[in-house]
Amino acid sequence: MDAIVYRNAEDMNNHSVCLHVLADSIRSAGVILASWFLSIGVQNAEVLCFGLVSAAVFMLVMPLFRASGGILLQMAPPNVPPSALSKCWRQITAREDVSEVSQARFWELVPGHVVGSISVQVKKGIDDRPILQYVHGLYHDLGIQDLTVQADNV
Repeated sequence: MDAIVYRNAEDMNNHSVCLHVLADSIRSAGVILASWFLSIGVQNAEVLCFGLVSAAVFMLVMPLFRASGGILLQMAPPNVPPSALSKCWRQITAREDVSEVSQARFWELVPGHVVGSISVQVKKGIDDRPILQYVHGLYHDLGIQDLTVQADNV
């Protein structure tokens, strides 16, 4: 199952509320089903039904766990392809006035809000403002709203 990509923090909150209500409904249905099984003489009906309820609730909340875990672990943003990040890296290193690019890190701060940082070494005597604008423009086109660029002259 693919991870859910939330557009903003409110989407994640609304999804968690919906899952809470749905899980309560599934639990209630499990209680009703267990009592019906007991009335017809099924042994260990409670264990069977609550095992099924646990599995169903676990399957429902797993995408939310993955999405929130990705944010907490500051994993690569799911809505920015790694190939696009690599392409930006190559475009920056291909510039004549850049000697090295390092320490590029990108993550989702909250759902739908990607941030990042990158270090760029500029050749000595070169004005770094056009390079900073170029780097910000490249990553902004990918949807990275907040980018910190450290420019060092070597």
